[in-house]
Amino acid sequence: MSPRHCPPAIDGLPASTLQLPPGPWATLIDGLSAHFPAVSRAVWMDRFARRRVLGDDGHVLMPDTPYRVGLDVYYYREVADEPHIPFEETVLHLDEHLLVADKPHFLPVIPSGAHVHETLLARLIRRTGNTDLVALHRIDRETAGLVLFSTNPQTRATYQALFPERRIEKYYEAIAPALPHLEFPLVRRSRMVPGEPFFRMREVEGEPNSETRIDVIERGDTWWRYALQPITGKKHQLRVHMAALGAPIRNDPLYPEVRFREAGDFEAPLQLVAKSLGFVDPVSGELRSYRR
Repeated sequence: MSPRHCPPAIDGLPASTLQLPPGPWATLIDGLSAHFPAVSRAVWMDRFARRRVLGDDGHVLMPDTPYRVGLDVYYYREVADEPHIPFEETVLHLDEHLLVADKPHFLPVIPSGAHVHETLLARLIRRTGNTDLVALHRIDRETAGLVLFSTNPQTRATYQALFPERRIEKYYEAIAPALPHLEFPLVRRSRMVPGEPFFRMREVEGEPNSETRIDVIERGDTWWRYALQPITGKKHQLRVHMAALGAPIRNDPLYPEVRFREAGDFEAPLQLVAKSLGFVDPVSGELRSYRR
């Protein structure tokens, strides 16, 4: 049995992999076009022509390659005319196990939708040359601040366990309307589920599955600066909790109402920042603390 061949990264991103599922297709391009309906047949033909579709033995595959269930196919994700994000990330720490980066507003952490190469992950791979980089958690594209990456597959699972086991302290700051009728600090607990449209979350009745500790750092006439400590890690948790209290975070395009932003509009960033991360290192036993 020939060894599996992992293609090299291109422009900082490793190839994606698909193991061909059962199906009625005769040729590879028929199967790929059916499996990825959002990617046109013309785009797949262009990828084939530029040798961007490979087999697990490293050989270039062709559109008329016979479709074979179980075949590992490597391909490179691309977005035509991908917009440049005109803000830079900063690397705060790098060692044999971890990388800590300070992400700017508007830059996604990982490839998604219209963003593939203009992501924090892709930029860091290009910067470090380490294609083994994996984000251990994520923050929203609109949010700025600290993100933790694994640099070493050997210890990755050990660090990933910090998050579901709640052994990592995350601290955020946000600007939002004043809430003079509430007493702080307070804890917001609620049940959060996917909402409408699909990219939003909402609170419903039921057993809480999200929890945030909220305090006030600075009080102004209209806007207050809040300290937010998420105990759980639900999607959009801080944004949903603040909006539910009657203080949606300043410049939030999703809560309480959706306000679509034009492509290339980088004005008025969401006033939410992941300020610090702290944990006891599960490998060395030392206390690690990072702050932007």
